[in-house]
Amino acid sequence: MPATLTARNPIKVINHDLFPSPEREPVDFWDVPATIQPNNFIHKSLSNWSFNIAIGCSHACRFCYVPSAATIKMGALLERHGIEDPDAQWGEYVLLRRWDEKKFLSSLRAAEETPKSQLNPDGNRAIMYCSTTDPYQTIRHPNPIRQRQLMAAARYLITRSLELIRDHSSLRVRILTRSPLAKQDFDLFKSFGSRLLFGMSLPTMRNDLARIYEPHAPAPSKRLETLAAAKASGLNVYVAIAPTYPECDVNDFRNTLEAIREVDPITIFHEPINIRADNVMRIASHARSLGIKLRSEVFATREAWQDYAIGALGAMKQAAKEIGLAKRLHSWPDKALGTANVLARQPNRDAYQIGLQRAWQRISEWPE
Repeated sequence: MPATLTARNPIKVINHDLFPSPEREPVDFWDVPATIQPNNFIHKSLSNWSFNIAIGCSHACRFCYVPSAATIKMGALLERHGIEDPDAQWGEYVLLRRWDEKKFLSSLRAAEETPKSQLNPDGNRAIMYCSTTDPYQTIRHPNPIRQRQLMAAARYLITRSLELIRDHSSLRVRILTRSPLAKQDFDLFKSFGSRLLFGMSLPTMRNDLARIYEPHAPAPSKRLETLAAAKASGLNVYVAIAPTYPECDVNDFRNTLEAIREVDPITIFHEPINIRADNVMRIASHARSLGIKLRSEVFATREAWQDYAIGALGAMKQAAKEIGLAKRLHSWPDKALGTANVLARQPNRDAYQIGLQRAWQRISEWPE
C-alpha cells in the first residue's frame, strides 16, 4: 500500500464539526468511527470483513437479528441517545459512524496484509457493505436540514471508503442492500471490475408481505428494478432470498426465482427466517397492529421451527431445480438444523447430513 494515499477521484471531505448536535438523539452521529472489521459469519460465504456505516437501521425489518447480535452490547452508550431497549426500538434509531480517514486506512491496511492462510476461504477476501445495517438506507430525521446532513455524511462514508479500497488494496467488495439509492454509485461500482459484486435482499416478490416484515424498506418490485438496472450497467449481481417467511410456499419461491432469473445472478442465497432473541415477538406485535394473522405456529416450539426451516429449504431447492437455477442456489441452513435431535427425526439421515455439509462448506462464486 503506497505511503501517499490519494484516490483517483477524491470528493470533498466532510467535516462533522460543521454538524453539531444540540443533544444526543436516536437519529444522530455515533462517536465511534467507521472502520473495516473482521466478521463472524458462520457458513454464509459472504465476506471476511464488514464495513458498517451505522448503528441501527431505518428499514425496521421485524425479523432482523442484529439487535441481539450487535447493538445489545452497547446498551449504556445507546441510552445516551434515548434508546432504552435496542431490540424493541429497532428501526427507530440510526447512529451514523463518523469518518476518520487515518483510522479507516489503518483498518484497510490490516485487512490487506492479513495472510490468506489466516482467512476463511469462503469469505473470498471480500469486505461487505454492510452486515448490520443497510449502506443505502434513507436516514429519516424530523429536521430536514439535519436529515440532509446525515444523508450527505452517509454517502461520503461509502464513496470515500470505496475509492480507497479500490485504489489502495487488492481486496474485493460485496454490496448488499434493499435500496434503489444504490443506483447513484453504479459508476463507482463499475470501476472495481470483477472485484465487486452487487446484491439485493429480496425475500419475496409479494409487496403485501414485505410491508409486514420490512415496513420501511423499499418495495420488492423496486429492488428488482434496481437489480435489472445494475445488470444493464454491466455489474455482476447476486440475490439474497433471505429470510423467506412462513407465508412463502413453493409457488412463492417459483415466482421470486422466475423474476430474478432475468437478471442472471451469479449466486442466489437462501435462508428461511430464524428465531433470534425477540424478533418473533417483534413480528407478531407488528402484525397485530395491522390486524393481520401470520403463520406464527411455526415458531411455537424449537421443533416446529426446525421442521418449517427444513421444509422451506427443500421447497426452494425444488423450485430452483424446476426453473433451472439449482446450480446457482446457495442454501444457508442454520447450524441448529444439524443437532442430534434434528438428525434423529430425518427419514434419510445420511443424505440429510451430506446436504448440510455441502451447504456449509460451499464457497460462493466470484467472477474472475
